[in-house]
Amino acid sequence: ICIMEKQVLESSEERTFQYQDSLPSLPVPPLEESLSKYLDAVKPFLNQEEYQRTEDIVKKFENGIGKELHQKLLERAKTRRNWLEDWWLNVAYLDLRIATQIHCNMGGPGPFIEHCWPAKEGTQIERASINLWHTLKFWDLLRAEKVAIERSRDDVLDMNQFRMLFCTCKIPGVTRDSISSYFKTETEGECPSHLIVLCRGRVFAFDTIHEGNMVTPPEIFRQLTYIQKRCHSEPDGPGLAALTSNERTKWAELREYLIDLDPKNLTLLEKIQRSLFVVCLDDSSPHATPEDYTEVTRLGLTGDPTVRWGDKSYNSIFFSNGTCSAFCDHSPFDAMALISMLAYAEKKILENEGKWKGSDKVRDIPWPEELVFTVDQKIISEIGRTKELYYEKVSDLQLVNYAFTSFGKALIRKKKLHPDTFVQLALQLGYYKCHGRPGCCYETAMTRRFYHGRTETVRSCTMEAVEWCKSMLDPSSSTYERLQLMHKAFAKHNKMRKDCENGKGFDRHLLGLLLIAQEQGLPVPELYVDNAFTASGGGGNFVLSTSLTGYTRLSGSALPMVQHGYGFFYSIRDDRILVACSSWKSCPETDAEVLCRTVFQCFQDMLQLTVAAQL
Repeated sequence: ICIMEKQVLESSEERTFQYQDSLPSLPVPPLEESLSKYLDAVKPFLNQEEYQRTEDIVKKFENGIGKELHQKLLERAKTRRNWLEDWWLNVAYLDLRIATQIHCNMGGPGPFIEHCWPAKEGTQIERASINLWHTLKFWDLLRAEKVAIERSRDDVLDMNQFRMLFCTCKIPGVTRDSISSYFKTETEGECPSHLIVLCRGRVFAFDTIHEGNMVTPPEIFRQLTYIQKRCHSEPDGPGLAALTSNERTKWAELREYLIDLDPKNLTLLEKIQRSLFVVCLDDSSPHATPEDYTEVTRLGLTGDPTVRWGDKSYNSIFFSNGTCSAFCDHSPFDAMALISMLAYAEKKILENEGKWKGSDKVRDIPWPEELVFTVDQKIISEIGRTKELYYEKVSDLQLVNYAFTSFGKALIRKKKLHPDTFVQLALQLGYYKCHGRPGCCYETAMTRRFYHGRTETVRSCTMEAVEWCKSMLDPSSSTYERLQLMHKAFAKHNKMRKDCENGKGFDRHLLGLLLIAQEQGLPVPELYVDNAFTASGGGGNFVLSTSLTGYTRLSGSALPMVQHGYGFFYSIRDDRILVACSSWKSCPETDAEVLCRTVFQCFQDMLQLTVAAQL
């Protein structure tokens, strides 16, 4: 029997979603632990007197209303596997009324220019066909639950976000948006299988399954060529997709207006919502080199709004010179799910040297259909107004995406330092050098060890980091002192990250307590209106919005969280560190280019420190 059982186990591979039901629930940390971590985190931003005042407010909260709210939060957590999930979705994303396509979406450049596909005119459709085919293969694997389960050390990670990569779309609402997802695994049933293609203000659709089989790259090539030829020889379409870049309430009202104009419009909108994802044929030719992805990243995030569906969970953008980019609504998933999919496609493209090695046979499949919306003068002028506002806003963006090529993960690890912490501390030092003060910083930690876990905030600006920054700028400080302080700062950051990943962070906990108070109709507790709360980044006021996008060739970014802030996103490879840094030109004190160059210098300074120590 043992032998038989062993054989059964060996032959039955893990299914992507098989452990979803056995993942632990998201914990609620003890109140006093969260509050003591909070006090520690606000220290860098307060003087002695202010700190004293905040400490009193926190103690009062802990022994008073905070205790009650905490009890109510524990009650909520008893009946839910993830007490935060629906709250987070609403507060962080769906309740926002700003133009989320600009302020919240994320995106990143394809790394193909570094190997099989250097920028080259005339390759757009051919490369798109191959890239799309590999992405469709990933969808196929996901439906069959054959995508490998991700783990952190030995812990299984929640895989739920992967479902949102396909057939998922945000729908604008007058006061709150919603997410519709139509993805189904093979066991769950039928799943939509069509793609939407946006080109020159027009919208097309075609099915990726013909007579039970997936379309091949030559067949996709035929479909995309048909669309492109038509678009290039006929007048541009109205560019309805631009409306998704509006402020949310405005877009919700225009969407209702469109549906009232002609019920057929609703059918077409639903066809876009249900589609696998959106393919964008963009006429720009962004310059890109392995050391400088700036232009392709900027156009990926803030390019022509008539060829992006901002609410779709995945837009695959192909530029006219064969470069490409991903562009995603951030609400249904965090970057790592997307990066896993893109890394799969890149691996397959590389294995085949960027070519299609299968059959060139093209079946007689139905031509793509155009989705022609009924529009009137009001809609046409609203599209014009929206584009004007959009370009005005994105022209204010300063973004650089450079590679630091002196060293990378290999050397940092050789020095027995954690690569992610290395970059975070370099950023703290860089910000301190540029601005002469500590910068409150949000770093994403993932909580996917828990059921439907998403993120927790690591607040990188610690007292330990600040002490070290000061020593680096103090000429009287010895190498030995600087090194000691740096190691202290590293240890602190590593512990915080670990705590956050294990559900022991404090930002989501404090948010939960505030939301309980709001739901109960209670006044906002003093802790949340205290200056220390905002000054240290609370309530979405982080000056540095940062995230590691992993250790692969894939990188991505989003825009700053606040007007006077920066977006700082990085991927760490063996021999280089790729950084995408953004700021707003209209803010006189921030400069993405200067911060990025300064951080690169800080990488060198930190390495020097470890070298000097060994002498």
